[in-house]
Amino acid sequence: MKTFQELGISEEILRAIAELGYETPMPVQEQVIPHLLNEDTDLVALAQTGTGKTAAFGLPLIQRIDLSVNQPQALILSPTRELCLQIAGDLTDYSKYLPGLRILPVYGGSSIESQIRSLKNGVHIVVATPGRLLDLIERRTVRLDNVSTVIMDEADEMLNMGFLDSINAILEQVPEERKMLLFSATMPREIEQIAKNYMHNPQEIVVGSRNEGAENVRHIYYMCHAKDKYLALKRIADYYPNIYGIIFCRTRRDTQEIADKLIADGYNADSLHGDLSQAQRDAVMQKFRIRNLQLLVATDVAARGLDVNDLTHVINYGLPDDIETYTHRSGRTGRAGKSGISIAIIHSKEKGKVRGIERIIGKKFERAMIPTGPQICEKQLFNLVDRIEKVKVDEEEIANYLPPIFRKLEWLNEQDLIKRIVSLEFNRLLEYYKDAPELDIPDEQSRRERKEQGDKSPRNRDNKNSNASKEKRLAEPGFTRIYINLGKADGFFPPNLIELINNNVPGHVNIGRIDLLPTFSLFDVEEKAARKVVSTLKNNDFYGRRIFAEIASPDKDYGNQRRGKWARNDRDERDNRREKSRKRQNGDNDFRGEYSIREPRKRRDSEKRYARRDESQAPRNGGYNHDKFSKKKNKK
Repeated sequence: MKTFQELGISEEILRAIAELGYETPMPVQEQVIPHLLNEDTDLVALAQTGTGKTAAFGLPLIQRIDLSVNQPQALILSPTRELCLQIAGDLTDYSKYLPGLRILPVYGGSSIESQIRSLKNGVHIVVATPGRLLDLIERRTVRLDNVSTVIMDEADEMLNMGFLDSINAILEQVPEERKMLLFSATMPREIEQIAKNYMHNPQEIVVGSRNEGAENVRHIYYMCHAKDKYLALKRIADYYPNIYGIIFCRTRRDTQEIADKLIADGYNADSLHGDLSQAQRDAVMQKFRIRNLQLLVATDVAARGLDVNDLTHVINYGLPDDIETYTHRSGRTGRAGKSGISIAIIHSKEKGKVRGIERIIGKKFERAMIPTGPQICEKQLFNLVDRIEKVKVDEEEIANYLPPIFRKLEWLNEQDLIKRIVSLEFNRLLEYYKDAPELDIPDEQSRRERKEQGDKSPRNRDNKNSNASKEKRLAEPGFTRIYINLGKADGFFPPNLIELINNNVPGHVNIGRIDLLPTFSLFDVEEKAARKVVSTLKNNDFYGRRIFAEIASPDKDYGNQRRGKWARNDRDERDNRREKSRKRQNGDNDFRGEYSIREPRKRRDSEKRYARRDESQAPRNGGYNHDKFSKKKNKK
C-alpha cells in the first residue's frame, strides 16, 4: 500500500492531513489522486458513501490551484447545502497550511449578498448547489471562464432532485477544455448519459463493484403487517439499547409524523427534512453529530450531507422504489472499516423488493424475527449490567457521601440490592412488555410446515423437530456441547457462528452440529477446544449484543431459563393475555401509544414525486434509560 507522499501530495497538505489523522490512503484515494495530479482526462469514479471521496478529489484539487490567479479555478457541484458545507469544510482543513487559498461555499438559505461580496474579493474554489450558483450567474456576479476543473459530487442525486436543466446552464459558462470529474456511489442510466453528454472519453474507476453494497454492512429485514410498522420500529430500537442511527422515511410528512411519535414515547429522536429552516436543520444535525440524539428520522435528500462515521444502524421504514437510494442509505453505516446493520421493516408485499435489491448489491438479506417482550427486557437488563460494570468511580469525590449511604442500606444483602437497582430502572419496562403480542408475519415456508404438522399454534409445537428436542440433544463422541445466548431473533445464523469462531479463537477448531433456536443456540466443538472457545467468546460481542457462552449441561432447561418469569405454561393464562392484546389493538387500553397507532394514509403518486424533489440527527432506551431520557427533556 502506498503512502500519501508516494501518491504525490505536497508537504503542506501532508502536514495538514496528518493532523487530521490520515495515515494511509483509502482504495478510492489511491486510484483517484494520481490520476488527478498527473492526467488531464475526464474521470468517472464509482465508490460507496463514506469511502473517502472528498479527500480523493479534494487533495489533488487544492494542490493544483494557482494562488496567483485570484479567480475561480475549480467548481464543485453538490446536491444539497449540507453536503456543500461539508465539502467546503473538509477542503479548508486540507489547506490549513496554504493560507492564500480561498474556498467559498455557495448555497441557498443564506445571505446571497455576503456570497457576492466574497466573490468580488476573489476566490479560488467554489463549492455550490446548482440552484444558488445559477442565480449568481444570472446576476452576473460570478465568472467561470477561468475554471479548469469541474467536479460533480453525488451526481445521481442531483439528477433525482431535478437539477439537469441547471447543470446544463452552468456548464455552458465553463470553458470547453475543462477537466470534468464525476463522483457517485451508483451508476444508473442517468449518470451514463451525463458522462456521454458532458465528458470527453472519460476514464472509469470503480472501487468494489457497480452498485455494490458496503462490505461491512449486514442486511436484515423484519416483516410485519403495515399497521404494526411503528410498533416494530420501537421494538427494534428497544432491542438495540446503544443504537445510533438514521431512520429513513419516504416523505417529509411521514418523517415528521414518526419523529413526533418517537419523541412523545420517550425516545431521544428528532426529524430532518426539507420543511425545516436552515437554522433548524443545522441545529438538528449538530445535536446528532455530537450524539445528543440517538435516532434521526430523515428523508433521503435531507440526510445527504450528513457525514457521520460511527452509525451503528440504518433503518428503512419501508424500502425505497429504486436500488440506488437503498445503496446510499445502507452505505451510511459500516464506514471506515467498522461494521454496521441496515434494517428494513417491510410487509409481505415488499418481499419482491428485497430479492431485487439482493440481486443488485450482491448481498443476501437475513430474515430476523421482531423481538418479543421477554427478549427486549433481557437485552435491556444486560445493557444495564454492562453500564454498571463499566462505570468509573471517583473515590475522592464520593468518599464523604458514602458512609451515610452504607448505613442506610446495610440491612440489604448483595442480592436484594441488585434486585432493587434492576427494579428501579425496569419496573415500567417489564410491565409494558408483559403481555405484548407478537408482530411477525410468518413466511410461506413456516405456514406450510405448520400446516403439514397440523399445528395451528406456533407456540405449541411438540414433535421431533421442536425446539425442545434440539435443546435435549447430546454432543457426538469427541465433541462438547456449548450454549451461546444468540439465536435467530438476533439475526444469528451458522455463517455468523463460524465467522465468530474463526476470527476470535486461535488455531483450528472443528465445529460439529449447530442447533439454532429463537433466543439462543447450541453447538458442538471438539472436546480439546471447548473451554478455549467458551472463554474467548465471552470476551466478545455480536453487533452490540454481549456474548455469554458456557459448556452446556444436558440437565439444564435453557428455554425456560431464558424466558424466566415470562414463561407461561397455563393455557387459560395465555388465552387471557391474547384477549388483553386484542383489546389493546382495538384501542381499549393504550399505554405509551403502542396499541392505538393508526396507519398513515397512503400518498398519491404526485405527492411522492414532489416530496422527493422538494427535500433539499446517542443513546435512547425507549424512554427507559433515565440518563438518556433526561436529554429529551432538555430538547428545544
